Amino acid sequence: MTTVKALIPMEKIEGIILLLRGERVIIDSDLARIYGVTTKKLNQAIKRNIQRFPSDFLFQLTRKEKEEVVTICDHLSSLKFSPHLPFAFTEHGTIMAASVLNSERAIQVSVFVVRAFIRLREMTSEHRPISRWIAELERRIGLHDEQIKVILKTLRQMTLPPEKPGSRIGFQLKERRASYGKG
Repeated sequence: MTTVKALIPMEKIEGIILLLRGERVIIDSDLARIYGVTTKKLNQAIKRNIQRFPSDFLFQLTRKEKEEVVTICDHLSSLKFSPHLPFAFTEHGTIMAASVLNSERAIQVSVFVVRAFIRLREMTSEHRPISRWIAELERRIGLHDEQIKVILKTLRQMTLPPEKPGSRIGFQLKERRASYGKG
């Protein structure tokens, strides 16, 4: 078991866990690599046992999700030209995949995968109060942004030159010259 730990550091497993559709998932090519099989072999085993993978264990990415994942994750750039949409495995899906593969390596590595999911969950729960505080701060700043924009707009208008330079404010009296007649 220690050889598996030496081959796959916990940080590497944590690094391949993505957040998609509000779920922490591992893409099929990453899961296949750490389980020591090809993506094709993993997906074939999944398809043969699809009844073991409800939608909360496994889902297929949309084209847009695939593009976003490829853009964000450099190590998934090989998916860019693949005609297939990858599968995403949730924590429970990764365990089920290990049992479907039924290889010694997959079973050993699945323990580390589960621990990585748990560690990320714990890290998230520890930072939940900070996350709420940041969200509240962003909301407040968002409100102030609108107010600041109005102030800046007003200041810009005040610094513009007058529309008619030289025109005076107020009333102008035109005096008539009294005409004094001859007479």
